[in-house]
Amino acid sequence: MPRIARPLLAAAAALLVHAGAQAQQVVLKVHHFLPATSSSQVHLIGPWCEKINKASNDRLKCQIYPSMQLGGTPPQLFDQARDGVVDIIWTVPTYAAGRFTKSEVFELPFMAATAKAGSQALWSYVQKNALDEFKGTKLIFMHVHDGALMHFRDKTPMKLEDLKGLKVRAATRINAQLISALGATPVQMPLPGVPDALSKGVIDGASVPWEGVPSIKLQEIARHALDTAPGKPRMANTIFAFTMNQARYDSLPADLKKVIDDNSGLAASAWAGETAFDAVMAPHQKLARDAGEKIHFLTDAEYARWAKAAEQIDDEWVKTVSAKGANGKQLLDEARALITQYSK
Repeated sequence: MPRIARPLLAAAAALLVHAGAQAQQVVLKVHHFLPATSSSQVHLIGPWCEKINKASNDRLKCQIYPSMQLGGTPPQLFDQARDGVVDIIWTVPTYAAGRFTKSEVFELPFMAATAKAGSQALWSYVQKNALDEFKGTKLIFMHVHDGALMHFRDKTPMKLEDLKGLKVRAATRINAQLISALGATPVQMPLPGVPDALSKGVIDGASVPWEGVPSIKLQEIARHALDTAPGKPRMANTIFAFTMNQARYDSLPADLKKVIDDNSGLAASAWAGETAFDAVMAPHQKLARDAGEKIHFLTDAEYARWAKAAEQIDDEWVKTVSAKGANGKQLLDEARALITQYSK
């Protein structure tokens, strides 16, 4: 073989190896706490994975593990992503109470009327004020849900006095504070624990958004729902993060990083809020009605009483955040201003 051909062959072989490495499929382990049939997997997690698979020409692929199949509990999901146990998680960060204090401002009562506006506001706010709370991960998108209401097995509370003595499931620390401020007794637990607790009478009711109803078949248990009137800011909310292990992201070639980046950020957060939450409210309400759950709405006068009772929770959050070195009042004002901005 001529000497000149040898370097050419070596170079060609190197190019083939490089091309093979570039074309190798990257499988991302995605872990979350709800069933595979949940609205969040069907309308949010699954479609996002399909988007990056298509955009990468099948070089990025998700392996989704619902219902905590890889072990642990919902409050441990963020640490699983941060520590590289899994590649991506979808979770409620504030299930781990006290760790995401600045971000949880969007869980304060009566903040946002729609998930789309709240989700965009949450993303913008965290990028500026709270990225330190998500250190070790690469945030892909964030969102709030469509707003929690209260579902009851056999109670029909319509005003503050009716809640006294009732045990109501709370999703997060602030949600528990609201339930307590309204005169009920909060029982904090992740969503999957609600059906058993409600059916056995451990709790009288549960704070759950419409999006979460079918994933736990709540419509088969709850007979009455109490909600804020359409267009009003919701009585409670929960923040969610879809986030990736930072080292795993950093290990990707530039073109695959771009695929992730193109499906991240403000637009992805708006998409999450609108598609997976705002859009499912009406069909999930119909599902509940068809199963026999009666939906009641707070009157304007009662809404004002509830909002007044909740003011102390805002004050407590401001004090808590300020004690950790941030300007709580300024952060609360900024969060509200962002919701107003994205609601237009």
